[in-house]
Amino acid sequence: MPRVKFQTLTEQMFYILLCLKEECYGMDILDKVPAMTKGRVHVGSGTLYHLLEQFSDAGMIRETKVEGRRRSYILTETGKDTLDKEYRRICAQALDYRRIWEEENP
Repeated sequence: MPRVKFQTLTEQMFYILLCLKEECYGMDILDKVPAMTKGRVHVGSGTLYHLLEQFSDAGMIRETKVEGRRRSYILTETGKDTLDKEYRRICAQALDYRRIWEEENP
């Protein structure tokens, strides 16, 4: 069975959407992701612009401004719901991890 698109997010997807809590340009995202992850996560420009197009097509973000080649985006309610769902999934994984390790090492 094929995977449902955006059922889970990659790290790059998660952080791109997180950046778009506030309106910003694509180039801003390329700087913000490594800054917010202390260099742990990087997004290539090809990946970024491909994902921005997919997120826009899915209604998760919307374009807010176009200035020549520069475009700015912001998260929609659909995008926020997707981000919230992914956050809850990650938290559940962390709880499972702690529970399993605490059972083995009381």
